[in-house]
This record gives sequence, C-alpha cells and structure tokens, in this order.
Amino acid sequence: MVSRVFSLGVAGVDGYLVTVEVDISPGLPCFDIVGLPGAAVREARERVRAAVVNSGFTFPVRRIVANLAPGDVPKAGALYDLPLAVGVLAASGQVSDACLSRWALLGELSLDGVLRPVRGVLPMCLALPALGLEVVLVPSDNAAEAAAVPGLRVGAFGSLSEVCSALDGGSLPAGGRPTADFSSGDEGSGTAAGPLGDLAEVEGQDHAKRALEVAAAGGHNLLLVGPPGAGKTMLARRLAGILPPLTPAERLEVSKVYSVAGLLPAAGGLVASRPFRAPHHTSSVAGLAGGGYPPVPGELSLAHRGVLFLDELPEFRRESLELLRQPLEEGVVRLVRKGRSVIFPARFGLVAAMNPCPCGFLGDPGRDCRCTPAEIASYRRRVSGPLLDRIDMHVEVPRPGVTASGPRAPTSAEVRRRVTLARERQALRLAPAGLTTNSEMEAGHLRDDDLVRMSPAATELARRAVSRLGLSLRARDRVLRVARTIADLEGVEEVREEHVAEALGHRGMVR
Repeated sequence: MVSRVFSLGVAGVDGYLVTVEVDISPGLPCFDIVGLPGAAVREARERVRAAVVNSGFTFPVRRIVANLAPGDVPKAGALYDLPLAVGVLAASGQVSDACLSRWALLGELSLDGVLRPVRGVLPMCLALPALGLEVVLVPSDNAAEAAAVPGLRVGAFGSLSEVCSALDGGSLPAGGRPTADFSSGDEGSGTAAGPLGDLAEVEGQDHAKRALEVAAAGGHNLLLVGPPGAGKTMLARRLAGILPPLTPAERLEVSKVYSVAGLLPAAGGLVASRPFRAPHHTSSVAGLAGGGYPPVPGELSLAHRGVLFLDELPEFRRESLELLRQPLEEGVVRLVRKGRSVIFPARFGLVAAMNPCPCGFLGDPGRDCRCTPAEIASYRRRVSGPLLDRIDMHVEVPRPGVTASGPRAPTSAEVRRRVTLARERQALRLAPAGLTTNSEMEAGHLRDDDLVRMSPAATELARRAVSRLGLSLRARDRVLRVARTIADLEGVEEVREEHVAEALGHRGMVR
C-alpha cells in the first residue's frame, strides 16, 4: 500500500512542495529513504521508528520505501520526520488518510514522539496558498510563525499522537487560531533608539549627523573616516534608530531570512525592528555571504532592510570586501552550492568606518602621525577603488573639540520623522518604476525626468564635477541619487544646484 503526505522544503528563502510517498510491501524488513536525502533525513529512519513505537503505534516489520519528490532536489534537515511517520502509519492502516490530500505536515520528532521546532517555517508556509493547500500542521513552537501567513489555517501540535488524533477526526482541534505580532511598529517599538542609543547623545559632528540623515532617507551607503575616538562607531550604531519602522511587507521579508537562519524571536513572532549587524573583521566569506548545506543566510542577508556596519574596513579580508559588490548593486547574494544556485535578499544600508592611516592620526591636530607615505598608501589600497565607487558618501569625522553649550541636538525620534516623510515622497514619486528609495534607481531611471526632476543648473554642476573632480560615471550617478534625497528631505520637487553641491560635499575623495 502507498500513502502520500504533503510537506515542504525551502530553497534560499522560498518554499516549495515536497511529496512524501511511503510504500509498504512484503520482503526483508528495512526502511529506505530515497529522493536525494541529506544526512539528517537519512537519520530520520531511527527517529521515526522510535517515535512511532513510543507513541503507542506498531512499526511495520516489512519492506518500507519512502520517496521524497521531486527526486532531483536535495532534501536536508529534520522537518520530514513528521510526514515520514504519518506516511508509515497511513500506509499501514493505523491512521486515516482522508485529510492528507489537503494538509501539509512538517516537524522534527524526538524519540518519544514529541514534536520539536524546525527552521524555515515562515517561507515554507508562505508558499502554501499558491499550492492549493489549506491547512499546515506544525510543532507548537512554530505556530505563531506559521500564523503570520494571512488566510492559512494552522494546526499546532506537541506530539505525533496528537497529530494522528486530528487526522482520524478529520479536523483541527477546537480553539483559537495561533496569532503572530504583525503590527508595523511605532515610535515606542524597537525601531526607535532602543539599545543602540539616541543620536542626541553624540556631541558635535553635525556634518556626520547630516550625512546619517541623508543616508537613512535615501537608503544610501556611507563611509566614515576619522581618527580613533572620533565617534565613528557611536554614529553608525545610531543609524538604525533613525530609519522608518518596517512596513508589514518588509517585516515578512526580514522574518523569512531570520526564519531560515533559525534566528526568529523565541516567542515565534516576526522581526519587529530593522536589523543592525556588525560582523567582526575576522569574519569569513561564508560568514558574510552565507553557506553551508543546506545554505543558510550570512551577515549580508541578516542585515536585509536594515544596517550592515563594517568597523575597521581595511582590516577585512580582500575577498570579503569584494563580495560586497554584487549586494550593493543588486540587493541580493547568489550562492552556488553542490551545483545548485540559491538567492538570498541583501538590500541593506552599508555603514563602514576606517582610520585615515594605520596609526589613525593622519590630519589629527592633537596627535602626530608617524606613518610613512608608503604605509598610508598600502593601508588605503586594502579597500579597492571599485568598492569605494559603490559607496555613495565618504564623510570625514574629525576628533571633536572641547564640549561647548549650543543648540539642543535633535533626537533620533525627531530625525526619524523627517526621514519617514522623505521616504514617503520617494515612494510616491518612484512608484511607476516599482522602486521605493532613491538608492535603488539605476542609470536609466536617472535619465527619466519624471523620477529625478533635475534643474538645468543642477545638471550643469554635475557635468562639471565629472570633468574637474575626476568622478567615474558610477560615482556621478551616486551623487545624483544623494542630491535627489537631499531635495526630498527639504520637500521640494526639483533637484537644485545647492542639492548637488551638498551631495558632492558628502563624497570626499578618500583615496
């Protein structure tokens, strides 16, 4: 007898259907799993056998073959324990198969039949409506995560015996539907200053604060250059606090990445705040881009829709820095593992910090720099020109002087309100092109006057900057994007000459 149980798999951050077919026939007792199973799937044989027996059922002493279709796609993880166990019980007539054509099952089994949570439930459940399945059965600890999918009926269970009772009864147990926190956030949420601190705590550095505001408003990348103790890290850590709250769609995007990585909040809800990731400069390429089998997201993807902070930029390995090029241009990370390609989203705001020289005191009026010109040149060459070209703003952060009383510094909440208004203007203007922020505009969009709206004087200043400052065409385009953001912060429709001038001022020649 053959039984069929629907389950799910995940490739990158997208779910797909997996059909678990179980055949029980006469022959020497065995339990074989085919369909490119990984090590964890092959080990499911022993977990399933013990869970079935310890849940009060009889494990068939016959030839059992389980096929995970499609057979040409590798299967990994322990999430197929539950569908394999139910498939064995259905094929042996110990549980009803009436609901198996409409329900999807996933979950890891302990040896006593208790269900354990698994990774990637959110992206897998998001694929269910398109597959025509109306119900998903998950471990109790994954219930809130699955319930974030609108319109999906979720059955949360603690053990194999509970799942079998529901199958025999033909319906989910009575009770309220699991809920997930799906609000968009507000000023009291984690999107505010929170543990990362408030911008008002940074003394001085008005130019750098203005650059942070522009970067937040347009989703631009930022490089801070200054001596030790100037406040580069302090500034960078406050960027997440001035970004607008995550929209519901963005919360789903970010939560899908964290679900695959197994980093969703313990309560099972969605990610509430924009991510802030600060990997150490010793991080490997796999740690940044992602990897493993099955591939899991790295730091670049974990920073999706948030902030990626790279402190001591020249200390990162050259290959680690060069892999930033594609995410900065396309907003994705493409990995090829065992002949298969997966794509992880990686549209983040990059904030990098570096010293002007190896000792850090070049140009500091309070300390003497003892680095030789050759040492300075070698230090700066660690960051390639093409990578610097992809960073929108290069801002010098000098050592602050003696604190003096002055006007009250704006708080993160005040700056965030201005940033949110600027983003709303961008989203309205860029909607015909399917874009949301100025940083997403490509070269063709910058030639569209309906999207950029450059004044003749601003266009002429940008043209002169290319010839006099030696800007590449890519650098010129980035200046135009920043100028458009500055105009959005002011609430004006047309990019004027002073906006381009300020954008050029935010692009100091680091090299």
